[in-house]
Amino acid sequence: MELRQLHTFRTVASTLNFSRAAEALNYVPSNVTMQIKALEEELGVRLFDRLGKQLVLTTAGKRFLTHIQSVLDKLDEARSVVHDNEHLSGTLTISANEVLCAYRLPVVFQRFRARHPGVRLIFRSVPNLQLKQTLFDGTADVVFILDEPILSTGLEVEPLLEETFRFYTAPDHPLAKQTALQLEDFHGEVFLTNEKGCPYRTMFDRSFEKKGIDNITYLEFQSAEAIKQCAITGIGIAFLPEMTVNAEVVRGELVALPWKIPDLDVYTQMLWHKDKWLSPIILSFIETVREIIAKEEEN
Repeated sequence: MELRQLHTFRTVASTLNFSRAAEALNYVPSNVTMQIKALEEELGVRLFDRLGKQLVLTTAGKRFLTHIQSVLDKLDEARSVVHDNEHLSGTLTISANEVLCAYRLPVVFQRFRARHPGVRLIFRSVPNLQLKQTLFDGTADVVFILDEPILSTGLEVEPLLEETFRFYTAPDHPLAKQTALQLEDFHGEVFLTNEKGCPYRTMFDRSFEKKGIDNITYLEFQSAEAIKQCAITGIGIAFLPEMTVNAEVVRGELVALPWKIPDLDVYTQMLWHKDKWLSPIILSFIETVREIIAKEEEN
């Protein structure tokens, strides 16, 4: 069993894609495939299942990843002792949902890459409900979650920024012309929201149920972009975080309705495993996040 095979396995486990792993490791895809095959033959188990075009970790693969993660972390720790931290190298895996990936993290990635070009930065878009598990599985070093304040005994949680959610419609929507709204004004309207299971969708449902309204008509989407486009065309009322619609509001394509959504406390939060060794790479990334988000708070 070779050290490079373990690095390759961890990278494939993070990307769940041979081509993306090869790109991150600067290998050709066939080399990655060969290393994983050799590792599986030596262990006598399959580490990945190929389900059509999708790659998934097997149960054995998940167990193996948990153990080799600590081994590779120790090696990274040893390297950091003998290397200049100003010239970091290695791999950093980040996960977040689609909204944070598109609207909060690009500037963080850009700043971090400019400071540490030798670090391989791997990003995976993961649904909110699966993000915490990636830290326990060892498939991500740091994750970002859009949710109510999280309490966890196994994870370090750092709230970064409170996010404002609003209702948005096309400018010619009947409700857009009103200066004040009552609950009855929403009867018969169509709400454009994320699918059930999304944390802020759950909070949205809860806030309306508290007001005694439970017969709301929804169109459900997986993408904030799809919700925006449908609202722009006048299909219904979009329920979205303010950060996702700033450009559309400035262009006059969407307007915010004069309605405060009650009991909706949502934060962008940064998480990592409590038992994980925070390498110089991870620490530098965390500091970069704090620096960028602090500027967002000031604005």
